[in-house]
Amino acid sequence: MENLQITQWCAHFIRRQVQPGDFCIDATMGNGNDTLLLSSLCGPSGRVLAFDIQETALNNTKERLHKADAPSNYTLILDSHVHMGQYASPGSVSCIVFNFGYLPGGDHKMATRKATSIQALNQALSLLKKGGLLSLCIYSGGDSGFSERDAILSWLKALPSRQYLVIKSDYYNRPNHPPIPVLVIRL
Repeated sequence: MENLQITQWCAHFIRRQVQPGDFCIDATMGNGNDTLLLSSLCGPSGRVLAFDIQETALNNTKERLHKADAPSNYTLILDSHVHMGQYASPGSVSCIVFNFGYLPGGDHKMATRKATSIQALNQALSLLKKGGLLSLCIYSGGDSGFSERDAILSWLKALPSRQYLVIKSDYYNRPNHPPIPVLVIRL
């Protein structure tokens, strides 16, 4: 792994998970990096749903996908990730990606919040197929706070070990509250 940023670390495992024809969700669209990755991996026979509540995120993602000449296998949805269950059937999704925090380059006051994040994570678990992957990038600190991080970590720790494998990593020697990458696999 050349680039050891959190998003690249998670992308390494997403690349191993997603196959052509898969159905995937980018729960926090942001600037479209994960949407583009999922779209490329799923290929023309696959499908990607991407959610964000900010129109800026939707426009940035649309532009990124257009510039990259991504397959037209995606739907960009201006809606909260807490509603993803209205767009997908239980047990149908191969991979769901979350980046918790705020839109890079955007308004830091517009960030994910613990109540809706936990609600969205519960939805995500119901949508994952057996062998499916949740990829989480948990950012915390002065802008995004610690209550969301702590709530998500508590939620992860309480997942039944016979149903889910939770792998939490950290950047142990980095200062200033480094992001936390987490993978959840439905067994």
